[in-house]
Amino acid sequence: MLILISDAFGATLPEKLARFGEVTDDKNRVADAEVVLIRSKTKVTKEYIDGAPNLKLVIRGGVGLDNVDREYAKTKGIQVFNTADASTVAVAEVAFALMIGITNHVGRADASMREGKWLKKELGRTELMGKTIAVLGMGRIGSALGERAKAFGMKVIGYDPFVKSSPVAEMKTDLDTALGEADYVSMHMPLTDETKGLINKEQISKFKDGAWLINTGRGKCIVEEDIVAALESGKLSGYATDVWYSDPPDADCPLLKCEKTLLMPHLGASSKENMIRIGEICEKLIEEYSASR
Repeated sequence: MLILISDAFGATLPEKLARFGEVTDDKNRVADAEVVLIRSKTKVTKEYIDGAPNLKLVIRGGVGLDNVDREYAKTKGIQVFNTADASTVAVAEVAFALMIGITNHVGRADASMREGKWLKKELGRTELMGKTIAVLGMGRIGSALGERAKAFGMKVIGYDPFVKSSPVAEMKTDLDTALGEADYVSMHMPLTDETKGLINKEQISKFKDGAWLINTGRGKCIVEEDIVAALESGKLSGYATDVWYSDPPDADCPLLKCEKTLLMPHLGASSKENMIRIGEICEKLIEEYSASR
């Protein structure tokens, strides 16, 4: 069988998968591929699937599957998997790094020093100890972030319509309550019809004045223009994100020109250790598929 590695994976993965068949990164061969490995860049749409008549297995290296038309894939007998177990630590650590980084103005401080500026008085820090964080989405990553927040002496509250209780968070039954109590809000929700644009002007009005927002879930779960307006008005103290409407974001993305932001190029799942874990899960899934052919 032909295995197409369509996006960036670990450098040793092609060699490990060679025992199952031919491995290629040539996207022009998608029509011949029986297995396709993707991350966030490749979009497995209806048109993509129609152009891959031999496709039987899609593996998404990461958590979100919003770039795969799973319903159409199902009608074509195509199995779709992610590697959710792999990315928990990597993304939770990035979310925490963003939270620490933006409240300590790490990005602005570094840039200003390189410009010959000394902004000791202008860049006031704030501590995490004793603050309340609302984790939106209490799955693997959200729970891992909650554990880290507790270790820093934070109060952890959570909101997730599918999770009733958590060992690391005091669960809230409605979003407004969670937002109203939080000094920090960290987003870990998948992109669905219900979560698209969830954090908008109306919801931002429910935040504490001066709250901080961190997003390592999905870029389209927020309305960019509304976030920028809240930052400019002071309703939000800062917005830190690793996720975007598109990878990379459009040049006219309003967040790119906003000073009260800390921005990363979707690095959450890209740690060396996580790429090894993702590869191991991909190898196992292909082995199971190969045995069932």
